[in-house]
Amino acid sequence: MAAVTSPALVPAPARLGARAAELRRKVREFVTSELAARTFEPRCDSWLSGWDEDFSRRLGARGWLGMTIPQEYGGHGRTALERYVVTEELLAAGAPVAAHWVADRQTAPALLRYGTLELCERYLPGIARGECYFAIGLSEPDAGSDLAAVRTRAEPVDGGWKITGTKVWTSGAHHAHAFFVLARSSPPEGRNRHAGLSQFVVELSAPGVTIRPIRLISGEHHFNEVVLDGVFVPDDMVLGTIGEGWRQVTSELAFERSGSERFLSTFPLLAALVDELVEGGTGQRELGRLVSRVWTLRRLSLSVAAALDRGEVPDVAAALVKDLGTRLENEITDTARLLTRTEPDPSAVTGLPRLLADAVLHAPGFTLRGGTNEILRGVVARAMGMQ
Repeated sequence: MAAVTSPALVPAPARLGARAAELRRKVREFVTSELAARTFEPRCDSWLSGWDEDFSRRLGARGWLGMTIPQEYGGHGRTALERYVVTEELLAAGAPVAAHWVADRQTAPALLRYGTLELCERYLPGIARGECYFAIGLSEPDAGSDLAAVRTRAEPVDGGWKITGTKVWTSGAHHAHAFFVLARSSPPEGRNRHAGLSQFVVELSAPGVTIRPIRLISGEHHFNEVVLDGVFVPDDMVLGTIGEGWRQVTSELAFERSGSERFLSTFPLLAALVDELVEGGTGQRELGRLVSRVWTLRRLSLSVAAALDRGEVPDVAAALVKDLGTRLENEITDTARLLTRTEPDPSAVTGLPRLLADAVLHAPGFTLRGGTNEILRGVVARAMGMQ
């Protein structure tokens, strides 16, 4: 019987050097001083719920936003691994990073890869300062994780495009300045639904844009439905090449799916749980299992960051990070509920009751946002030749 072979799914391991260690020390000092000043209280899922524009601007002033943006666009020309150090420290602390998160994570790299000089000059300096915020215009009603089922239409008009359709689950759209919209600019070619898709930069203050809140069961407002009713987008706001939207979006997903936010959303809860249980000597096996998985996922996520730094598109490894990481986040929540008698309390200001409430209320979204786990496993299966 012939041996079964499969392509390498995981990029080469990455190593952090002395420069990264010094950067980590500085970030931890900053976080400690912010906590001492009570500028924020640690929260789970802070990259979705922790919208604090002042905090983002303070990060920008320290050079910790737009780290991989070239200096000519107001960035700092540093590596993706250095950016990784900053983001994981902030997430581990439960810091309020939602305002800048999408813009810094995937908008900036997409603009650098596909944007015109004018688009880069328009948006990148503000992103690096923590003053320009973006949302994501991919998901649509009744489409689930099937991005190729896009029904938003882009029709050519004099001087640009007229966009009509609805985007959903657009986190932070009620605060953001703009978002990238994936729309169908021409009919698919036969059965190839990926053809004929394009991306556009849409200002959320533009005429014809309506933003409607989608509230959590707790009443919190992070998600939105964005309706585009004949919104005019000039030609100079096209992102990349007309008809190449699918290729562009899939390359962006490597940034969206692979970061430490995919397994550190509930890390503040895990840290609080360790503090709660270590004195009593209970739950050691369960805690050890969770911590070891966090460490393993961190190594995988770091390797993806290094691959992105090399200009690669490690979409399969990114899918693995998100699938394994978001399942772990749910298990951390379940373990906390099983090992303690703490009741979730969303009215608590801080501590284990509040962190547990945050995790419980946000957990249903962990394995959905950025592509459901079922879709991600399909990505991995195809790469292994199993589909």
